Amino acid sequence: MSLRFKALCVHLFTATGAVFAMLAMLAAVEEKWSLMFLWLVVAFIVDGIDGPLARKYHVATNAPRFDGVILDLMIDYLTYIFIPAFALFASDLLPGWTGWFAIIVITFASVLYMCDTGMKTEDKSFAGFPAAWNMMVLVVFAVEPNFWIILMIVSALAIAMFLPLKFIHPVRTKRWRWLSLPVALAWTAFAAWAAWVDFHPESWAHWGLVLTSIYLVFAGIAQQIIPERRGS
Repeated sequence: MSLRFKALCVHLFTATGAVFAMLAMLAAVEEKWSLMFLWLVVAFIVDGIDGPLARKYHVATNAPRFDGVILDLMIDYLTYIFIPAFALFASDLLPGWTGWFAIIVITFASVLYMCDTGMKTEDKSFAGFPAAWNMMVLVVFAVEPNFWIILMIVSALAIAMFLPLKFIHPVRTKRWRWLSLPVALAWTAFAAWAAWVDFHPESWAHWGLVLTSIYLVFAGIAQQIIPERRGS
């Protein structure tokens, strides 16, 4: 199997995210929220795997006809932003005007963030909240906080997209990766199980989601505060 063919297969693998996005959207239209999130978790797993594969097989050089960056961003907008925002709007979590506020803020601010040329830092982290609304909305569905709390979280994260705050990439940010990567894998497992049991209120996965989410949100900010040791 040639290197060029392997690189092309990486693009094809990434493109499956669009199919999973459509399956998630079809489930969302029918208000089958657990099924929707299961498909989004599958898309999330694909997104976590295709990046290392793309770098390993140098897709930009060996399969240049397809732009992997554009392909990835198109799918990310669907699975990280558009579908989760729709779910938040169409569910009973945000009544009346609050649902309209959330969906407009999320989609408008996120599309600007996705084309921000300064969205990545030197250490491969994200500059500002990386529009990971799929993760936030899944936790909200699991915990079901008061709608005022949801509005505050949406507003704070939307503003954080454009603030000089660092948010780690669990795979690419080298600092604390020994901890960040297992935490991200744990979050994925908790998310899949929570959706699988239809967000049962007594599920142990809910606490795991909350704790791992807190780490993933604040680890990058902690790295900005805590000086890095030389040679680490």
